[in-house]
Amino acid sequence: MPKNVVVAQSGGPSPVINNSLRGVIEGCRASPDTYGCILGGWHGIEGILKEELIDLSCQPQRELDLLATTPSAGTIGTCRYKIKDQDSPDVQRALDVFAAHEIGYFFYIGGNDSMDTAHKLSDVAATRGMQLTCTGVPKTIDNDIGDQEFTLIDHTPGFGSVARYWACVAQNMNEENAGFAPAGPVLVMQAMGRTAGFIPASVRLADPERRWPMHIYMSESGLDLNDLADLVNDEIRKNSRCLVVVSEGFDVGDVGAVHDTFGHIEYSASRTTVAQVVLNHLHDVGLSSRGWAQLQVPGCDQRSTSIFASTVDLDEAFNVGRHATEIARSEGSGWMSTILREPGETYRARFDKVPLTEVANHSRRLPESWIAKNRIDVTDAFIDYARPLIGDEWAPIALENGLQRFARFEQRFVNKQCERYVPMGHRDGHS
Repeated sequence: MPKNVVVAQSGGPSPVINNSLRGVIEGCRASPDTYGCILGGWHGIEGILKEELIDLSCQPQRELDLLATTPSAGTIGTCRYKIKDQDSPDVQRALDVFAAHEIGYFFYIGGNDSMDTAHKLSDVAATRGMQLTCTGVPKTIDNDIGDQEFTLIDHTPGFGSVARYWACVAQNMNEENAGFAPAGPVLVMQAMGRTAGFIPASVRLADPERRWPMHIYMSESGLDLNDLADLVNDEIRKNSRCLVVVSEGFDVGDVGAVHDTFGHIEYSASRTTVAQVVLNHLHDVGLSSRGWAQLQVPGCDQRSTSIFASTVDLDEAFNVGRHATEIARSEGSGWMSTILREPGETYRARFDKVPLTEVANHSRRLPESWIAKNRIDVTDAFIDYARPLIGDEWAPIALENGLQRFARFEQRFVNKQCERYVPMGHRDGHS
């Protein structure tokens, strides 16, 4: 007897998150003997708690196909909501909603905190004898899910596309800096990455032969503002200009940080940016040439622009989502679908599984062996790791009237069966 499905998304969006959603939907539709009606949690676990569930089974095939290159999470939404512990009323509420709608399968697309939520629901459901299979689907542009040995997951969907974004943007910024150097010898660019430096490190892919006067300041660099200023001025003396790539997690002191409900710093919502602090410091110290430093701080576009999406990333995002449905059907609850790299010089990925317990709330950083001795660059080993993930082709973006055509889901909510509920995180005024 088929059981109904809920799929939801959590955490910051990515250019390929909706292709994982498409993978889950297509995987479920391919096994009608196992999976029944497919519902989407409107804005992640928050929508589940509020019993806001969208019918995905009725969506036109054209719109489902367009999920492939629809960025961000606009179709069913995402959230930053953390269930505090297994004893939280939120857990019982989610299980009540699942029971009311005869849900037998829950797929949660997200990062390590999302895997923790899936694990909590799986664990409590099992202890209560409830037939609920919870399966995680990895997603994070930061590439920080997993272990330092890369045995749990080689890379996460979303990272390859953001890496490609930065490689492409940096090419253009280098042209800007080279052309404008007499007046503006320094260009400071801030890349996402709270504690893991994979994203700023990926800018090196734009110049793998190291022809540019470029410095990369990752959160793992161990340097400070004074070190940065000294190194930048040394570079200007040698090459008359300097591209400065700084991670949003680079330590510059207090930036008026804002934290989300996961406890993570939201740099894009903070009072100032790391790049602005760096710029101000360079101006205070003074540059070793005439001219001034300039600023380039991409915002959410680096994680929500499908034009730069990696075709490799798109393909893997879909397949890791579809593989999650195979894991749920054959292995039961408590797993996350994962991507591993086959050995050899030619890049090949395979899809496997890992226990949710091993990835929930665990994160990794850029390995020390991939940081250059000068602390402002990465090694060739990182380039060899990241280069295959950005692909070699442009994504097949659908156009309509000269503009990108994204998926447009009908927001057809199923009828509510439970009493009204206010999520615990909303009761103190926070979401």
